[in-house]
Amino acid sequence: MKKALTIAGSDSGGGAGIQADIKTFTAFGVFGTSAITALTAQNTIGVQGISEVEPGFVMQQIKSVLDDIGADAVKTGMLANPAIVKAVSDTLREYSIKNIVVDPVMIAKSGDALLSKAACNTVIKKLLPIATVVTPNIHEAEAMVGIRIESIDDMKKAGVMIKEMGCGFVVIKGGHMEGKDPMATDVVFNGKEHLLLSEKRYETMSCHGTGCTFSAAIAAGLAKGYPVIKAIEQAKAFITAAIRDSFKIGNGHGPTNHFTGMKTGW
Repeated sequence: MKKALTIAGSDSGGGAGIQADIKTFTAFGVFGTSAITALTAQNTIGVQGISEVEPGFVMQQIKSVLDDIGADAVKTGMLANPAIVKAVSDTLREYSIKNIVVDPVMIAKSGDALLSKAACNTVIKKLLPIATVVTPNIHEAEAMVGIRIESIDDMKKAGVMIKEMGCGFVVIKGGHMEGKDPMATDVVFNGKEHLLLSEKRYETMSCHGTGCTFSAAIAAGLAKGYPVIKAIEQAKAFITAAIRDSFKIGNGHGPTNHFTGMKTGW
């Protein structure tokens, strides 16, 4: 049985964070474990409260999993503050983890900041150099490289700049690109060439946790031994299907449909 570890925040509403990650791992037939960085009181309407976990205990959770169960891949999500980012990066370096997917949860779909500038800088300095794949949305990519992204060419330029920060592959997600393009296009850069991945865009209120689900799907593919590009391509197909088959829960932004993978067999 292949295993994947998610290091992220807990979403009590079940649509994002470690809950989305473990559902995604399960859909791919991968055993999921977790290290929680923050607890949230959260539902489809919004976040009512956050309680950050002490960095030393985050580290202890990771070590508990790796000392016994191990991990064929690790993904990181919300890391809350600079001390947690450092604890996570130091521990992953200590265990020489090979397949690391970094979802740099810095800025929400709305453009609202989710991490302080200090924490963002720590992610760039500490985590990106050990990342196999990093998956920023357009807002996050803009914050990381300091340019405005308004086109595919801008996404390509940002991808080159992020790659220079030390990661293996960059996937800039195009779902937040403004305009009326019927396709959602992601730009992948491996240091030599760009690959454009396009899927049909679906308009839905049930899109909470798309970034978590996408990065978790990449980690699941890497855990199963897929080449990086195949893992990314399959994750793109999975999140598109999960959005297409999303369902209504609650009174706000509902989740994507992680059960899609269980029905079709990923």
